[in-house]
Amino acid sequence: MRVIRKYANRRLYDTEQSRYVTLEDLRGLILDEVPFRVEDARSGEDLTRTILLSIIIEQEQADGDAQVFSNDLLAQFIRVYDMAQPLPLSRYLEQGTKLMLEQQQRMQDQWQQAMRHSPMDLMRDMAEENMRFWQKTIGQATGNGNKGGKGDDNES
Repeated sequence: MRVIRKYANRRLYDTEQSRYVTLEDLRGLILDEVPFRVEDARSGEDLTRTILLSIIIEQEQADGDAQVFSNDLLAQFIRVYDMAQPLPLSRYLEQGTKLMLEQQQRMQDQWQQAMRHSPMDLMRDMAEENMRFWQKTIGQATGNGNKGGKGDDNES
């Protein structure tokens, strides 16, 4: 696991690459699914959650059109913290988000697969499938062994 140290001056240092990094760099690690831990340089305290929340805040502020957390949703989160018996919200959100991301990936994969073929290829494939269906259907209806093949009209 990659270790990122946070210094008193608020700078983040990647110990593996021996360089200072930004929240955007850490966001890139998340997108690349690189596990990391952010720790206080002096005490060793785990600051990962705080940094992850900072990345979310930065993301929310960067693109007003792509906000994930509405004011109402954030207010509801605050109310959950104040409950005598807080809901197991973390697990629910993790599972729901994981399911949503898996479905999104599946849709993207299906879309890419569909786009590999030109519209003409898709039309040809559909026409061929329809032709096979009708040949089989006509062949079964007439009891013809060649299922509606070419020699049918020459036998009369």
